[in-house]
Amino acid sequence: MIGGVVRETHPGERRVALVPESVSRIHAKGVDFLIEAGAGAEAGFSDDAYREAGAEIAATAGDVLASADLVVRVQAPDATEIEASKAGAAVVGLLFPLTAEAMVQRLRSARLTAIALDRIPRVTLAQSMDVLSSQSTVAGYRAAVLAAYRLPQFFPLLMTAAGRIDPARILVLGAGVAGLQAIAAAHRRGAVVEAYDVRAVVKEQVESLGATFVEVPAIEDAETEGGYAREVSEESQRRANEVIAERLRSTDACITTALIPGRPAPRLITAEMIEGMPHGSLIVDLAAEQGGNCELTKPGEEVNVNGVTILGPLNLASDLAADASRMFSRNAEKLVLYLLNDGELSFDFDNEIVKG
Repeated sequence: MIGGVVRETHPGERRVALVPESVSRIHAKGVDFLIEAGAGAEAGFSDDAYREAGAEIAATAGDVLASADLVVRVQAPDATEIEASKAGAAVVGLLFPLTAEAMVQRLRSARLTAIALDRIPRVTLAQSMDVLSSQSTVAGYRAAVLAAYRLPQFFPLLMTAAGRIDPARILVLGAGVAGLQAIAAAHRRGAVVEAYDVRAVVKEQVESLGATFVEVPAIEDAETEGGYAREVSEESQRRANEVIAERLRSTDACITTALIPGRPAPRLITAEMIEGMPHGSLIVDLAAEQGGNCELTKPGEEVNVNGVTILGPLNLASDLAADASRMFSRNAEKLVLYLLNDGELSFDFDNEIVKG
């Protein structure tokens, strides 16, 4: 079997799906590899490193796609890449099939097997394959660093000859993987951190990272069996909005990370709430690509409303391409090795992971 890795074509994408170490380990299990020249360059992995891992370097993506029985990628393929792929090949990547009906139809028409890493279930056996969690870890950390960079004040408390500088007050909305990483990164930098989530079960995790959990009276728990958040009732959302609005009035920077799988991002910050925020404060909306947690977020843009800066960054994990690629690669490698049987992919559609 031939595995393939191509250079990512999605705008701004710098990650590579498999790093040389993963290629070497999969190659040892009987899979030959074709790697497009320069596929790992933006993440810091040279063609020579792939050659040393046992791969052959191909001049173009077309050369890889025409021969590969398995293509591992970060972002979903575009129409041209699907058309160029070998019939019967398998495509592994972040495909988000629930919101990409046209792409799914093109994959079906091209007789390609799609393996969506974003659909891997949150079960113990699949923890090492959980790409969403690993990349959310990167994005959450990067969001806190971005907030520290853009906020016009220090994060930590400072006692200087020029007087006392109070620490920044940070509010994190959503305490999933990205939110928890943002909390940890902001706290390590000396900020005073608060966090809110509709899932009461995360209170202990938030507090273990040194943050204060913002509680909403009489709100129902909204955790699904898979550990994700679900939508809450209108009454619960109204109560939450009141508490969030009150906390925002004394917040220097707010990092929003709330997502619901397969649905638009929940609206947590309204235009009215922003009017009450301090002049010079900041919002970093990690959910921008899914519509945003903030009503005024513009995906990929920066806006300023009444002195409040709202950032809608896209694909923050790509900013830390080297480590994000290493983490993505380890997850993808574990899945590929799990599916390999005597050097060939084997699909058991009754298997919990494959069904996901």
